Amino acid sequence: MTSYVVTGGAQGVGRAIVDRLAADGSTVVVVDLADLAGLGAAPANVRLVTGDASDAEVTARAAAEAEARAPLVGWVNNAAVFPEASLTSTPPVDVLEAITANLAMALTGCHTAVNHFVAHGRPGAIVNISSHQAQRPVRGALPYATAKAAVEGLTRALAVDHGPDGVRTNAVALGSIRTSRYDDYREAHPEVDAQMAGLHPLGRVGTAAEVAEAVAFLLSDGAGFVNGAVLPVDGGRSVNGPDPEAR
Repeated sequence: MTSYVVTGGAQGVGRAIVDRLAADGSTVVVVDLADLAGLGAAPANVRLVTGDASDAEVTARAAAEAEARAPLVGWVNNAAVFPEASLTSTPPVDVLEAITANLAMALTGCHTAVNHFVAHGRPGAIVNISSHQAQRPVRGALPYATAKAAVEGLTRALAVDHGPDGVRTNAVALGSIRTSRYDDYREAHPEVDAQMAGLHPLGRVGTAAEVAEAVAFLLSDGAGFVNGAVLPVDGGRSVNGPDPEAR
């Protein structure tokens, strides 16, 4: 058997990834600020390391926890925050801090994973969770969009630097995905369904399970020659240009 680490895996997209990887019998170690109750009815092969995913001591504990149960072969950097900051209302140091809040979690996870794989002389796979906003930002989301663009640059740089070590690094760039956070927004904005249908050529938002399948593929041997890719999992949102003649 093998093991994986998933940051931000207690709920939403992260939890779907955890459940998908655990379904194969692999050990999955979750790094999250939640307590054990946040994992709900987690199977015995899912373990929790409580802490901040940007803290290298926390991610090192997660790697050790995973390795103690089975060889660690995959790492998913899913943890994210959604800080609000703008250039007109926020000092530059605070804008940078808001950007760093997301980038730091991905960078720390990548650092721990790469060094773990290299120290064990073992191939490994990293998947970073990005967003369509890395290429096409939504107004008002400057820190998040900037951080995700940096995560995609990090993904490509790691693929080049550590491909020779047998470490593959890829990312998935998500469109709008239905989670409890999305549902909360939907309750307050009932018009969002029609808006999302227009933005996504498939006419709907995605599901967390669909994201989990894409991530599982990139971690698998079936993606053994995929390295440095940013895979859109967005129903076509990133390629959808508004047509002024459309009715």
